[in-house]
Amino acid sequence: MRGNMLTRRAFLASAAAATAAAAPSRPNVLFVSVDDMNDWVGCLRGYPGVQTPNIDRLAQRGVLFANAHCASPLCNPSRAALLLGQRPSTTGMYNNDQFWPPVIPDAVSMPMYFKQNGYHVAGAGKVFHHTAGNNPPSQWDELQLQVFDDPWYRRADWYPWNKRVPAPPGIPLNGLDNFQGEFDWGVLPYQEQAYGDQRAIEFGSKFLAKSHAKPFFLAIGLWHPHIPMYAPQKYFDLYPPEKVTLPEAPADDLDDVPKMGQEFAAFRRSEHERIVSTGKHKDAVRSYLACITFADAMVGQLLDALDKSAHAKNTVIVFWSDNGWHLGEKQHWHKSTLWQRSTHIPLIIAGPGTAKPGVNRTQAVSLLDLYPTLLDLCGLPKNPRNEGLSLVPQLRNPKAKRPPAVITYLEGNHAVRTERWRYIRYRDNTEELYDCVADPHEWRNLAGDPAHTKLKAELARHLPTTNAKAQPQRTEFDFDFATNTYRRKGK
Repeated sequence: MRGNMLTRRAFLASAAAATAAAAPSRPNVLFVSVDDMNDWVGCLRGYPGVQTPNIDRLAQRGVLFANAHCASPLCNPSRAALLLGQRPSTTGMYNNDQFWPPVIPDAVSMPMYFKQNGYHVAGAGKVFHHTAGNNPPSQWDELQLQVFDDPWYRRADWYPWNKRVPAPPGIPLNGLDNFQGEFDWGVLPYQEQAYGDQRAIEFGSKFLAKSHAKPFFLAIGLWHPHIPMYAPQKYFDLYPPEKVTLPEAPADDLDDVPKMGQEFAAFRRSEHERIVSTGKHKDAVRSYLACITFADAMVGQLLDALDKSAHAKNTVIVFWSDNGWHLGEKQHWHKSTLWQRSTHIPLIIAGPGTAKPGVNRTQAVSLLDLYPTLLDLCGLPKNPRNEGLSLVPQLRNPKAKRPPAVITYLEGNHAVRTERWRYIRYRDNTEELYDCVADPHEWRNLAGDPAHTKLKAELARHLPTTNAKAQPQRTEFDFDFATNTYRRKGK
């Protein structure tokens, strides 16, 4: 009898072990971001001749969402929306000078959610907005903060972990004396491996080389091609000045744009005008291209590290940029507009759960969709506060339908983007409408054409019904970096 019991126990133990071995483990996530990268990547064909071989090969092995848009065309609100899973119009996170943790204390960020559901969560570089106070240590098992290429520019109160040093000789490298802060470009007197983003790549590569007892969520955020646009010389050499082409920018492009659109385009206009008037426009565009290719090379290092690791076959890869970037289009430099150049970004998903790799998806999608998508791909419970829609139907079927993408910039200003149309309504109810197939540069505002009245009404149905008041500015808080605590001033 005892022998039979032992035999039965051995059988049950063996069966349990076999079942556990056969059960698919939850996939890992490699979450890779770049900063201010618009659609000037090879697979999106935004700039002829741009060299992004690593991003392009990722698009071939996965799914490129060729019509992807940020939730807001500015770093902090874009990243807060993506990582908290809620629209700026819901949270009131509209600008770069806001903290999210003290004003949305019940939010569960994407890293926090994965951590709560059994994942080992690690991050390096710029994931949330890079200023102190936006990366609570509680949401990470491991975190390496942003390492800057320009520590001499960085404010001690915003970046208390940063060791401020004297500027190297020749700053600003672009030759424009007294130019605004970080708006510089050129080649630093560093070896390539000494650039700050390489510290994030090094962190990620070492992490991937290790074995892990739990599935992991690894977020690696690169600063490039964000200003200052610094890169090693070899990346500049890929773009000879005589072969650099400037963006098309008709002088009358803003004539049919409402006042608020013109005001957004005029933001920091003096910088664009100075670049043009001093003959530096082509030089600045060349620097942006060099930084894109430098970022691409670092993405390639990370992909190679994954492919060499034991995690290669069980890791979902997500590649994204937080917003686009103007380089003179509509007489504007920077982001912070509701037009294509500011909102259109690269977005690629590869690995488990994707079908028909290399086939582009053309449906308009939002970075807001990434949170629910990754929960679906990893078999985790849905977060009921997520306002995006999972991209899994599109990952499985390239032709699956979905509603438009919605983009918000500041309170009450929104764009609705479909496969063909972009509809913009500002908080004063003025409008823009563009046929993005016939007019990809968005040069002709069709909003005043009575023939499009019904279309505008249909698109307007997708505008947010809530326009939350802006959350307090960071200046209204005392933040202690050592203890990661916030105190509202006067309370």
